[in-house]
Amino acid sequence: MDKLPMTRAGYTALEAELKQLKSEERPAIIEAIASARELGDLKENAEYHSAREKQGFIEGRIKELEGVIGLAEVIDPTSLSGSIKFGATVTLVDEDTDEEKTWQIVGEHEANVEKGLLNIKSPLARSLIGKEEGDSVEVRTPGGEKSYEVLAIDYK
Repeated sequence: MDKLPMTRAGYTALEAELKQLKSEERPAIIEAIASARELGDLKENAEYHSAREKQGFIEGRIKELEGVIGLAEVIDPTSLSGSIKFGATVTLVDEDTDEEKTWQIVGEHEANVEKGLLNIKSPLARSLIGKEEGDSVEVRTPGGEKSYEVLAIDYK
């Protein structure tokens, strides 16, 4: 299978979530199931069914995180320079509205648009790869065509 590129911060966050699920959530849900079993008839026991459903979600998430962490390739952006590539923090200006935005291009499992972390597989990130400061880029988004100018590239 292919490696999944990831920043050190993204990798650390996934490891922390996995540890929390295994050490806190899993034991708590096992205890909740045991308590619900003591209430009697399992067919009509809402607490039991709810706890089992949550257990299924937790176990699924643990398996997913273990798989992602196993395939992770941690890339240190501070060792990179030059044109835009994975890990770059890019400041763009919308050529229509003059609105500036700053994005860091990260792996798909750590992307969070609200925090300025842009998925490497997104249309914007794919169109930015290889560009230099001052370059213009056209991006087809669900809202239509957008034009951006690259103001700055940083590998912090």
